[in-house]
Amino acid sequence: MVTTLATHPGPWHDGGAPGYWPIFPIMFGLFWLAVLGTGFYLIRRRTATAAASAASSAAAAAASDPLAKAQALLAERFARGEIDEDEYLMRQSTLRNGG
Repeated sequence: MVTTLATHPGPWHDGGAPGYWPIFPIMFGLFWLAVLGTGFYLIRRRTATAAASAASSAAAAAASDPLAKAQALLAERFARGEIDEDEYLMRQSTLRNGG
């Protein structure tokens, strides 16, 4: 006896897909979400590391240069409100002119 596809629908006996078929597209989507999430995490970590490295090198340069250290201290005092704008500008020009 010859059986055809119409008389023998397949291993699921009703011709439909098994009940666990949605697992595959869901897992595929979760896989790509994990890939994208990992990529964003690595890119963000790399940019944060580069920014921290640049900040530490700028701090090291300021520590080695007394003029940069004095300007940073002057800017900090101005930001805290200890000195007004006129005094800040006067001291800034004194630092630039060397005395």
